[in-house]
Amino acid sequence: MAKSSTAHQERLQRSRERDAPLEAIRNPAREMVPAELDRLIHERIRLGIVSALAVNRSLTFNELKALLKTTDGNLSVHARKLEEADYIVCTKSFDGRLPKTVYRLTAAGRRALERYLNHMEALIRATREG
Repeated sequence: MAKSSTAHQERLQRSRERDAPLEAIRNPAREMVPAELDRLIHERIRLGIVSALAVNRSLTFNELKALLKTTDGNLSVHARKLEEADYIVCTKSFDGRLPKTVYRLTAAGRRALERYLNHMEALIRATREG
């Protein structure tokens, strides 16, 4: 019974978290602080990095660069910001004499992306229902 109750409570909490941004938009008079967009992920290149890593186990620097059609410097700066937030992990090694940089999404990064997507979905629903 405890497991069932705990699972139910967790589902309720996830539902509240998912609907909180929508409630804040629908009922601004309520004393609910609207959830802010995660500005770290909201930027186009960083959202691209996190999204690409969410559907791939890992990607190399060159794979991400080609996928996002960006420059070395631009990708490097944005990846560093995500690393500092512990959203991604960077592993550097050598393939023969060539350096190889591989990125992976962390559990914290996956949770942050999920929160971001829930927030965006709530905004879309509110706009369509508005």
